[in-house]
Amino acid sequence: MNPHESDSKVEDLTAEGDAPARLADVRVRQHGPDRIKHYVARLPNKPGVYRMTDEHGTVLYVGKAKDLKKRVTAYTAYDRHPTRLRRMIRATTNMEFVVTESEVEALLLEAQLIKRLKPRYNILLRDDKSFPYILVRKDHPAAQVVKHRGAKKIEGDYYGPFASAGAVNRTLDTLQRAFRLRNCSDSIYESRTRPCLQYQIKRCSAPCTGVVDLDEYGKLVDDAEDFLKGRSDTLRQRLQAEMDEASKAMRFEKAAELRDRLHALARITGGSLGKINPKTFSDGDVIAVHSAGGQSCVQVFFFRAGQNWGNSAHFPRHEKDQGPEEVLDAFVAQFYSDKPVPKEIFLSHVLPSHALIETALSERADRKITLSVPQRGEKKTLLETARRNAEEALGRRMAETKNQARLLDGVRELFGMEQPPNRIEVYDNSHNQGSNAIGAFVVAGPEGFRKRDYRTFNIKETEVTNDDFGMMREVLTRRFSRLVKDDTLEWPDLVLIDGGKGQLSAVTGVLDELGVLGRITLVAIAKGPDRNAGRETFYMNDRDPFTLPPREPVMYYLQRLRDESHRFAIGTHRSRRKKDMKRSPLDGIPGVGPGRKRALLAHFGSAKAVKNASVDELSGVEGVSRKLAQAIHDYFHE
Repeated sequence: MNPHESDSKVEDLTAEGDAPARLADVRVRQHGPDRIKHYVARLPNKPGVYRMTDEHGTVLYVGKAKDLKKRVTAYTAYDRHPTRLRRMIRATTNMEFVVTESEVEALLLEAQLIKRLKPRYNILLRDDKSFPYILVRKDHPAAQVVKHRGAKKIEGDYYGPFASAGAVNRTLDTLQRAFRLRNCSDSIYESRTRPCLQYQIKRCSAPCTGVVDLDEYGKLVDDAEDFLKGRSDTLRQRLQAEMDEASKAMRFEKAAELRDRLHALARITGGSLGKINPKTFSDGDVIAVHSAGGQSCVQVFFFRAGQNWGNSAHFPRHEKDQGPEEVLDAFVAQFYSDKPVPKEIFLSHVLPSHALIETALSERADRKITLSVPQRGEKKTLLETARRNAEEALGRRMAETKNQARLLDGVRELFGMEQPPNRIEVYDNSHNQGSNAIGAFVVAGPEGFRKRDYRTFNIKETEVTNDDFGMMREVLTRRFSRLVKDDTLEWPDLVLIDGGKGQLSAVTGVLDELGVLGRITLVAIAKGPDRNAGRETFYMNDRDPFTLPPREPVMYYLQRLRDESHRFAIGTHRSRRKKDMKRSPLDGIPGVGPGRKRALLAHFGSAKAVKNASVDELSGVEGVSRKLAQAIHDYFHE
């Protein structure tokens, strides 16, 4: 169930006068246990999901229940709860409820809402991400094999997920070596008149120029898909037989080609990449958690088609008194809420909701999913490998976090903040004499740079694209207007602006107009004389400009933040400029698609010649009517 759909369902139920799926927001002065008692009397003894919110409307906690009435009643026994939950109960001023058909449906909805709303008191999978796939495109006569991330809208077969882009790239490299499949774009494929370098280095069979016919190329694609589906043993035996046959027939070139393919397959199934490939199962995930010092790392190893497709580390947010079983329970529910689920999941701990999660995942995948905690053999060994990786990753993170905490405390002292900043946003702009103007910000906190939270802004106001102050005003207006409207978004504690007194004044005006100036600490950081690093000047409202000693650790940290924002902004600007440079002047003409564009360029030789052509000359091109010719001429000569 989509959380947005669930909201609309709730309102419909309330309107029809059914069981109180969502209780009316009765504004009373009560809060905490007394406020919660207000809801209990009208709650049904049915499964569902509940949300607890504070006086600002911020969601504190999302929970599921087999029996809503019993579960919520437990919160009224205030003294029986630990300190952490007492704080949550005291802060609760309102609650919302969704009645579901079953506890399984409640579990799935709870996981979706936690990921969307990010409540403070839930265990939260903060660094969740979309994983890459290998896509074998089937919308072209010569299938293309590429890395894919995002919605599966392209026709073809998807293989994955892989833990990282590196794992995908290694497998793609193997596929190219073994099966010589193309990875070029369709436009390059169509324009080739002779084989490219990929063919020369034996990474492509050159179907674009007919070196291999489409039927033979299709067999290569089938072999590659057999490999990705885990049929590598059968494939290897067939290739070995074909190589022996070619050798006996003295077709040594063909035999050498088959030998190279076998070597490439052996590299991933038996070489360094295959050292921990499983023998006792084909598709499954190995998930282990390690907790220490109030923090946890969850390590996930992906195994598909009998091959190791990489591993990833995750660091869920949780309270210090929550143990590894509880952390892993919440992780599994959230992790698979929007990802394909393998047939088997091997866990380092028994989950508190083990049977319920197993049923929910089976229902979501529409097939039997098994969760188990292996006690011996290969699976136990793989789990120990994952646990050891989790322990090492957590150790590295804790060491970095300790150093980061010292730096953030130095930032607090430098800028006169009450607490070390939990979220720092650093803003910068980039443009080329006003063209391709980009605004951007990067985010940092106790865990380092939070790259998933980076954002860019295409500057919309044409009159400010060559005005740094105007660009900064536009970016901050758009950013903080959204923060004001959406209370599920996380606010920054500290905002750093790349610039001096002028930029500070521009941003101050924006924040003051929005009424949020006192909610954050605002600082502008200006480059030193001759743009010297280490001689930066800091500007703050109600404080004289000041500098820091060049070798001060906090200075190095703030320079890193500023440089990262600059790198991100200029990188995005260059990417956009490069994309614009590749565009043809004919791209924006209504009615001129790829076919007519090719016909015009073939007839006139260049886009410039098309631009200078008369209506009569344009209408002489095959497929271009008099009306379209006039439209093309008008496009260039308005």
